[in-house]
Amino acid sequence: MDPRAELAADIVGLAMEDRTIIKVEQLAERTGMSVRALQRLFHRYVGVTPKWVIKRFRLQEAAERIERDAAASWTELAAELGYFDQAHFIKDFKAVLGQTPAQYRAAGQVSGGTQPR
Repeated sequence: MDPRAELAADIVGLAMEDRTIIKVEQLAERTGMSVRALQRLFHRYVGVTPKWVIKRFRLQEAAERIERDAAASWTELAAELGYFDQAHFIKDFKAVLGQTPAQYRAAGQVSGGTQPR
């Protein structure tokens, strides 16, 4: 396997495992790469941007937290996951998961608290 492809896979794994990484700059710092080098690596070997990968994992974390905590506050969740405001968080959540956090929560309560993946 191409060593650069392995590096890209390792970095995706880091973004998935370390939920404290909420910005591309943090991922670049953790890997010792510049933001631009990271973007080029992802473009070539992952097919999406590092920002997209981080956002995807952040929203997965949000969905898991909504499943675990029926009283989760959108404002707090948005801030903890690195969003500037609640509206941007809700927009991204809906774009990725197909429903708003409130709809996701309601669907989970109806189906026993779990969501299909």
